[in-house]
Amino acid sequence: MKLYSSVIGFRTSIGKIWTTVRTFSKTISVNYPIRKKVYIEVYGCQMNHSDSDIAQSLLKEAGYNFVPSDKQSDTILLMTCAIRDSAEAKIWRRIQHLRCYHPKPYVKIGVLGCMAKRLKDKLLMNESAETFGTEGDSQSSNVGRRSRIVAADFVCGPDSYRDLPKLIEDAHSGLKGASVALSLEETYADVTPVRRHFTADKSSELVAAPTAFISVMRGCDNMCTYCIVPFVRGRERSRPLDSILQEAQDLVTEGVREITLLGQNVNSYCDKSNSELSVRLPKSISILAPGFKTVYKPKVGGLRFYDLLDQLSQISPELRIRFTSPHPKDFPTEVLHLISERKNICSNIHLPAQSGSSVVLENMRRGYTRQAYMELVATIREIIPNVSLTSDFIAGFCGETEEDHSQTLELIERVGYSFCYCFPYSMREVHIIPIPFVIYWLFILIEHLLSINPYYNYV
Repeated sequence: MKLYSSVIGFRTSIGKIWTTVRTFSKTISVNYPIRKKVYIEVYGCQMNHSDSDIAQSLLKEAGYNFVPSDKQSDTILLMTCAIRDSAEAKIWRRIQHLRCYHPKPYVKIGVLGCMAKRLKDKLLMNESAETFGTEGDSQSSNVGRRSRIVAADFVCGPDSYRDLPKLIEDAHSGLKGASVALSLEETYADVTPVRRHFTADKSSELVAAPTAFISVMRGCDNMCTYCIVPFVRGRERSRPLDSILQEAQDLVTEGVREITLLGQNVNSYCDKSNSELSVRLPKSISILAPGFKTVYKPKVGGLRFYDLLDQLSQISPELRIRFTSPHPKDFPTEVLHLISERKNICSNIHLPAQSGSSVVLENMRRGYTRQAYMELVATIREIIPNVSLTSDFIAGFCGETEEDHSQTLELIERVGYSFCYCFPYSMREVHIIPIPFVIYWLFILIEHLLSINPYYNYV
């Protein structure tokens, strides 16, 4: 009985101490001036890296300072990806780790980007850390030594970065916040991205690199059946051409020698901000590549991707220009001829096929057949003889058969890509095709690439 009473008394004492610590932490959080040290981690695509530069610019203007280590920060921002379930799982594990091991109990965690839009409510809930086990973490057995809660303090979607200063201020006042509404106009055209980053040893900031990203459009209207981008980044909208040209000119002045134009569907760029140019394109000029179609009404008029490349390439003959990620449907021949003629537009075209089977392409709602894709490849190689083609492929899409997979392997062999991104397809809730088959097909696809040319690059 005495031992039992001692144990109960010990637990009660520990509980009181923990309550005191929590209360003190909250008191500091509420009464202490807003902490201005911010650390940002970026996950996912190039657009997320560009968005992090925009977020840094907006926060620096509001008086926040960025530090090279999460341990030095008062606020940690996670720029997230939601394209696959595995990308989201990585963020859950990261939040769990920060909650358990960060040296500052009052640190605030904000989730930005696509995952914030998709999982706003879940991210703000108090979930048990055990739900999101930290794979490969040697400290996982100690999870919960400080907190068993895996939750963000605030979330901010891709079109809401202007709200970040207020969200951080509210978080340090003890309030949770969310701003994830999508916009039909937001392009951050008036925001000059911060392109100063820390060195590898975290000792100092780097000046501008010789390469830079320029975001020219946001969102996507294609609605491919496997893709979540239209739902987390919204409808397509393009930056005014003048603002892009000015940013490129400023970068050249700073010493940048290569720019990469970014957009979820970069070559569907269409600037209608100037009403005088709304009917620039004659009806005789094709907007789409022959044999391709869209699920939406084709956009007509305005300044197109051709105009963007044309004017950017004239800024400086020494400025190299790349772009990603395009859609095969938005490559009319005038764009291909321009790439061939302008030596500072890199003759590298990313042409995501996703599959070599017309049946699978139809199920994916890609807007083209295998034949149309191969005809486009032939046209590109005819107009740009030295072109380097790269692509994306998904192994194990819903309903894919051995025959469909064989057609993909055949297409890869016929095209002769220089580089391929290969991914296994997986649904977020259920798996129509067993995972072992999907992984097996993925390895067969990669081995096929290497058998054609051992110097192929693949991811």
